[in-house]
Amino acid sequence: MPLTEPGPIAISVSNDAAGERLDQFLVSQLNVSRARVQDLIRDGKILLNGATAKASVKLHGGESITILGPAARPPLRAIAEEIPLDILYEDDDLAIINKPSGMMVHAGAGSTEDRRNRGTLVNALLHHFASLSAVGGEMRPGIVHRLDKETSGLIVVAKNDEAHRKLAAQFARREVKKTYVALVHGWVKKDQGTITASISRDRVRRTRMTTRIAGGREAVSHYRVVRRLDSPYGKFTLLEVKIDTGRTHQIRVHMASLGHPVVGDTLYGAVANLRRSNTPPSRKEREKGGAPASGAISLARNFLHAAELALAHPRTGKQIALQSPLPAELQQFLAAITIMSAGENLGD
Repeated sequence: MPLTEPGPIAISVSNDAAGERLDQFLVSQLNVSRARVQDLIRDGKILLNGATAKASVKLHGGESITILGPAARPPLRAIAEEIPLDILYEDDDLAIINKPSGMMVHAGAGSTEDRRNRGTLVNALLHHFASLSAVGGEMRPGIVHRLDKETSGLIVVAKNDEAHRKLAAQFARREVKKTYVALVHGWVKKDQGTITASISRDRVRRTRMTTRIAGGREAVSHYRVVRRLDSPYGKFTLLEVKIDTGRTHQIRVHMASLGHPVVGDTLYGAVANLRRSNTPPSRKEREKGGAPASGAISLARNFLHAAELALAHPRTGKQIALQSPLPAELQQFLAAITIMSAGENLGD
């Protein structure tokens, strides 16, 4: 029985429930957590035979229970945590952070003050900075734009509301210049191109986005081939990608739509393990799809990095332009799949 129905909910206690605690009985009837039932009882939203009840009261059978409405829950808030940050620029109005892969920018809407709401960029920001903008709400202080969890690189943070609004306006007018480095499977045909396919949420797999549904949000990505690699693990293209819009998973979805998923991005079709062309799969891999055997390598993140960011300072208008080199794990992965020529710099 859902708690989302309008108006009070009435429940009759059968004789079979005799001896059960009220809160345990309601957990089974409402299919919600015991903590939520206890919140309802604490707020006086549950009546037993017309009177407010205690969670521990024992039922006898034949009682009438009335649920008056949902419990009043305190608003979610982010929690400060002492997490190291790579701060590349900071003043009274903004900061620019080099975010590592694996760090969420902020907790999701359904998160609580447990481990799901820990370890995010927001948690770290609250510890490091005395003030952050409140425009985005208590769960997203200072957050003007986002990067996917597995995407590393540059992200700008607003320290006050005025700076936040002006920075957001720059993003809306497409004045902020964002450049990414991506390694994708296969050789992209054109040396450069623009992808304008609109993006929508996948109707079946809700964690995915797609370009296959009409009427999605406009998305524009410009790519340029930096290098084509022919390695023992297959063909790859190293790309520089500039985006005009900032849709969810935009580069990942756009490159997958061309048949060239980002390396490591299994959500959009990349293989989990890269195998040398002359190395057959092990029996373990054939049967269980387990860890790569000798002769196979994998990347525990997406090969996507926000390498350059340029914007106008929200107070002075002065141009700020920063770069972030490829993280060590991406440099090492490139070295693992290709034989480098003498003096070649993977970070260029």
